[in-house]
Parts: sequence; structure tokens; C-alpha cells
Amino acid sequence: MSDLWVFGYGSLMWRPGFAYEEKVPALLHGSHRSLCVYSWVHRGTQERPGLVFGLDRGGACRGMAYRVHADNMDETVAYLREREQQTMVYKETYRTIKLGSAATQKVTALTFVVDRDHQQYAGALPLQHQLDIVRGAIGMSGENPEYVINTAQHIQELGIKDHNLEWLANALKA
Repeated sequence: MSDLWVFGYGSLMWRPGFAYEEKVPALLHGSHRSLCVYSWVHRGTQERPGLVFGLDRGGACRGMAYRVHADNMDETVAYLREREQQTMVYKETYRTIKLGSAATQKVTALTFVVDRDHQQYAGALPLQHQLDIVRGAIGMSGENPEYVINTAQHIQELGIKDHNLEWLANALKA
């Protein structure tokens, strides 16, 4: 059995929560990082939803790939399903990603893309509306602003430019 690759684009970049053998910057084509999911569990509630990232159609996404030893594959997949699929807003899928800063090596990685037909799909909301939603939302994993700021910080450390996310993080810090 071969090792498992996992692609992270949001909190998995800074808090994977599973054992891995290596961590490598990666590029996924065909989807982009978007604050497009109403969070009813981790960063909000059904009464006061927050917003979390999803992989939405189109574009490309730079993130982090984790190589998980084959012996830990079942445990890792079970953990990710429990973490990411509490409300089934994501579709578990395997996608081709390119590894490293030169993005030359290709591997197949487990990732979770947003289900556009799910009631928690928020779509492309205006930035000010995103800010209003995120500001006061809190879920079982903590405050929504913390999640957005941490993600912005980590993608910046990777050299990834996202002007909308930078604006949002700066507005939340102010």
C-alpha cells in the first residue's frame, strides 16, 4: 500500500491534527480557496453562522500537501472525515496536485471541495458582508476571526498573495 497525500488549503495548513512524514507546498488547479461555507459547528452555530474556507470551482489554489505513511492512512482519513464532514458540506475527493515551489512533481491527494448544492454553501459574498459575518461568530473550535487571521498569516508565510483575505484579516485585527 502506498502513502497518502492530503491537500490542505485552510486550517489544515496550520493545524493538520494528524501525523505526517513530510509537508510540502503544493498547487491545485481547477479550484480556488474561498470563504464560501457557512460554519455551523467549528466557527459558528446555526443561529449565528461563521464563515470557513472551501475549495470552489475555477482557478487554482496554493496550499500545503502532507504525506501520510501508509500505516497511518486509515486513521488519518477517519480523523479528516470527522473533522471536515460533520455537516457533509464538502465532497471528499482525490485530485492531482503539483508539489514544491517549482510545482513539477505530480501526486494524487485527498482533499475536500465545497458542495455547491449544500445549504451551507454561501457562494461569493461581498467582502464587507464576509467581515460582518466573521466578526461575531464563535463555534466549538473557537472564534471565527482567529481562523481567518491564522489562515491569512500562514498563506502569507508561504508567499501566497490573496488581497481579499489580507484586507479581511487586517479589518478583523483593527
